[in-house]
Amino acid sequence: MKQNWILIAMLLYVIPCLAWEPVGDKIKTRWAKEVTPDNVWKEYPRPQLRRADWQNLNGLWQYTIIGKNEKAPKTYSGEILVPFCVESSLSGVGKTVRPEDKIWYKTTFEIPTDWKGENILLHFGAVDWETTVWVNGKQAGTHKGGFDAFSFDITKCLKGSGKQELVVSVWDPTDFGSQARGKQQLNQQGIWYTPVSGIWQTVWLEPVNKSHIASVTPVADIDHRSVTLKTAVSNTSKSDKLQISVKDGGKTILTKEMAYQPELTLNIPEPKLWTPATPHLYQLEMTLKRGNKTLDKVDSYFAMRKVSKARDEKGYMRICLNNEPIFQYGTLDQGWWPDGLHTPPTAEAMRWDMETLKEMGFNSLRKHIKMEPALYYYYADSLGIMIWQDMSSGMSSQNKAQEHVKPGAAKDWESRPAESAQEWESELKRMIDQLGFFPCITTWVVFNEGWGQYDTPRIVNWVMDYDKTRLINGVSGWADRGVGHFYDYHNYPAASMPLPKDCGERVSVLGEFGGLGLPLKEHLWNASMRNWGYKTINESNTLINDYTRLMYDLRTLAATGLSAAIYTQTTDVEGEVNGLITYDREVIKIPAPMLHAIHSELYNAKTSAVNNLIADARYGKTTHLFQYGSAPAQKVSFPVNIKQKTNVTSTEEFTLNKIPSNLMIWLNMSGNTTVWLNGHRVLDQNVRQTRQYNQFNLSDYIPYLKVGKNTLKVECDAQNDKLFDYGLQAID
Repeated sequence: MKQNWILIAMLLYVIPCLAWEPVGDKIKTRWAKEVTPDNVWKEYPRPQLRRADWQNLNGLWQYTIIGKNEKAPKTYSGEILVPFCVESSLSGVGKTVRPEDKIWYKTTFEIPTDWKGENILLHFGAVDWETTVWVNGKQAGTHKGGFDAFSFDITKCLKGSGKQELVVSVWDPTDFGSQARGKQQLNQQGIWYTPVSGIWQTVWLEPVNKSHIASVTPVADIDHRSVTLKTAVSNTSKSDKLQISVKDGGKTILTKEMAYQPELTLNIPEPKLWTPATPHLYQLEMTLKRGNKTLDKVDSYFAMRKVSKARDEKGYMRICLNNEPIFQYGTLDQGWWPDGLHTPPTAEAMRWDMETLKEMGFNSLRKHIKMEPALYYYYADSLGIMIWQDMSSGMSSQNKAQEHVKPGAAKDWESRPAESAQEWESELKRMIDQLGFFPCITTWVVFNEGWGQYDTPRIVNWVMDYDKTRLINGVSGWADRGVGHFYDYHNYPAASMPLPKDCGERVSVLGEFGGLGLPLKEHLWNASMRNWGYKTINESNTLINDYTRLMYDLRTLAATGLSAAIYTQTTDVEGEVNGLITYDREVIKIPAPMLHAIHSELYNAKTSAVNNLIADARYGKTTHLFQYGSAPAQKVSFPVNIKQKTNVTSTEEFTLNKIPSNLMIWLNMSGNTTVWLNGHRVLDQNVRQTRQYNQFNLSDYIPYLKVGKNTLKVECDAQNDKLFDYGLQAID
């Protein structure tokens, strides 16, 4: 009989696990097959502050979705796999959550007996969006924010022994509110993706002494060979001491014990600097003591690196790493997954993305309007990837016309509600506080393309003052307000932007470009929807040719002052197929070794001076020989306003005293364009007119030039209501 009861107990334990399975018919990654309720996200979630004891609460929880204003449910409708959001396949639910809904979760846990006498912290990696937590029927706390981690001390809510009940409610208005939400939208289309509601990062418990180390943020100073540890300790006493040990590859290089103070500076002998090529990390052990008693012990790490800007030998303002100019080239990284949405199926999958980017020869990425789990940034620290970290934007799709600042708009969103603004700024500060630890983050991006952009000078200047260890990209694309360290321009698909002479003391960066879209039939999120890129391509060879052209054009920009470029994007996302990798991570569209070889030329670009051979209208009034349709050619002031669709031709002579080493043409026109140099065709390109001139590298055609007189001819089947202008520049 005893054996039968044991068997029944085992079945009762196993059956719920067998009941869970991914839902839906969408594509999935290969890692989805590895996910089970027993092994889901078991990694320690906080690498920047590790303790030996912890308890993972990920796994199957009960859930239900009811009306927002209804009372707490007495029964639940099913099981959900935490930490995957309700809408995802891997949650086992796959349901849409409306603004009038509220999600309820319930689970139980037990406190290990050896945790007796400790304070118990309940940690949430991230929950989207408004969260309330009860333990054993007692409210433990509330939190607003969809991306940042938060914790509650639940000690007073716990029973003496046995099972403890944890209940969580979450309300998420998605795009019916103005909260920071990034790319989520109930009506998925274009650049807007499936919403993420509820718990989407690890939930865990941790025992601590009432007096414990709450946080540490290392601030390296390579110029003085030191690192300052900015620490926070809960319930500290004047007699508390901090014992610190620094290790390099497991070998202790420094130990120190001192009275606790919030900022402690350590001198690092012969520091090894962190770079993308050599991402060196030092190990850090910190012990909090009161007399002879150890109150707390944590493991951490830090890197010796410096981010700054400075002028190079030609006077261009450059991004610098460790006091040396460095060209940052990366992808726009959305961080979305077909099976887990915001949550990668496994930590291995999350790391695979970054390892693949490194294999492709990228040294950077722009984490686009999303925060990742802390483990993600540790991987980037370890692999040597420089990150631009976006603050997640927010605007209501119901009021988008008002909240969305258009390109060239003179004013920001002026009527953002005070409560909404206060919450957004609170989340901005929490992002910097939580992620400021990680040396991989070199740049904070405050606003993106006018999405919910308001009070720009005040907010950007506050960020610059709050974190002086990083560069601040105040506005990436569109509504620039002259603040921040970057002048950031977005251009699709061309690799081009204004030259740095227009940027003053700021660094010139191409915050988004490319977007070459190659849909692959067996790897589409939804074959019946519009699968698009900023330029749609039908076969692999064309993608390789067009991408190589973009990289070729970037070289002359890098030589003449461009300091960074971000290609759109790492992977396909739902109907957006402009990734270098398919959404299911099964196909790398351009071989990684080929990309690595192409990208290496960007990092070796020699800074060069520019000489106008033929000036375009940006440099003052210019005239060129111009033929409009079949009319006779005549000298005309540029730029020309094309009033109707027709073929146009312009011819201009220029004189060379010597042959330059590089050559580039700037085009401001729209249509199929052909450029001839001394009778040789050197460019045949469909040009899309943007808000700025597009640059094309002609350096391969230097042999066609000659000392003395040369002729440039530009032909275009120009579009009506567009401008027509061009300029030719040599760089030495």
